[in-house]
Amino acid sequence: MCGGWGRGKLAVQAGALLLTVTGAAQAQTQRPGESKTFREWLAGCDNIKSCTAISLPDESTTDIGFLKLERPAGPDGAVSMSLTLTGSKLKAPLMIALALDDAPYGSPSAAKVADPETARLVFSPADADALLNAMRKATKLSATMAGTTYTISLAGSVAALLWIDEKQGRLNTVSALIRKGPAAASTVPKAPALPVISARASGPQFDEAKAKSLGAALRKRLEIIDPKACTTDDGSFRDADQAWPLAGGYTLIGIPCGSGAYNVSTGYWMIRGDAMTSADRVNFGRDNDNTLINSGYAPNAGEMVYFAKARGVGDCGQTGSFAWTGEAFVMSALQTMDACRQLPSEEWLTLFRSEVKVVK
Repeated sequence: MCGGWGRGKLAVQAGALLLTVTGAAQAQTQRPGESKTFREWLAGCDNIKSCTAISLPDESTTDIGFLKLERPAGPDGAVSMSLTLTGSKLKAPLMIALALDDAPYGSPSAAKVADPETARLVFSPADADALLNAMRKATKLSATMAGTTYTISLAGSVAALLWIDEKQGRLNTVSALIRKGPAAASTVPKAPALPVISARASGPQFDEAKAKSLGAALRKRLEIIDPKACTTDDGSFRDADQAWPLAGGYTLIGIPCGSGAYNVSTGYWMIRGDAMTSADRVNFGRDNDNTLINSGYAPNAGEMVYFAKARGVGDCGQTGSFAWTGEAFVMSALQTMDACRQLPSEEWLTLFRSEVKVVK
């Protein structure tokens, strides 16, 4: 169970987000993908139907191992699968021996040492296909490296992969991971187009004095128009008020509205020019919730980024970004991890992706 301040803010909202897509006659609606837990496995697919399945490590052990499968959508979408094991002071060469339900599987293979604490075994397409077939009849995969044995539960793996087949339209085709059939791979639907967003770069962040002045003026305005907008603000973080000029004649103001042991929540408002009477919540496409956790605006990139931790070690939560188009903030990236099981943020599931082109 994940804990920590602000957990309720981390749920992915499925509200429609208006994005400009290159080559389209008009803007089209894009939604983030979804994820689902299947016992000891987690699967997710993004907005262009690229999907990932990952085993959830046992939280009670310090020896972390997990399998990860990734597959893009479309008839030619190829499977990529890897096994990651953690340790300390790892040095090549390292050999990994596999077993399914304690029966040796294949021959020991050389692992790549990604860093002194991470070793990774990347399977060839043929080896991945063979292992997937063998896994269907097993309950666990064991991997032994440098005298340590790692156990990866396979409970839920078949259901997770079947779910991916369904999301990508592969059921009953020769390209399915689980439920193969006679239909040709060419019958698998093509991947949706990747959204292309034009982000408007802005001038540099206002200095501290200007930001504090705008923050103070905004709070006075909120006392009149929205007194419950930032009710957890106790004044202790007011030196952290920030403000930026936005392309299109707007000013963005961020004021801290709450904090916990490892999260700071910031509320964002926009005004037109310097007119505080025009103050309005920034719409992040989430039911008028204008707050983001551990966030900041990068004016050169025209993007707002955030990293919301569901607990202090940062192994679960949500991270993403919103691009400023000159008229609105729209989602440009989203990664989530609902299970707090020691997985680093680079392994989180991608639920939304886009190509962002910065316009000066």
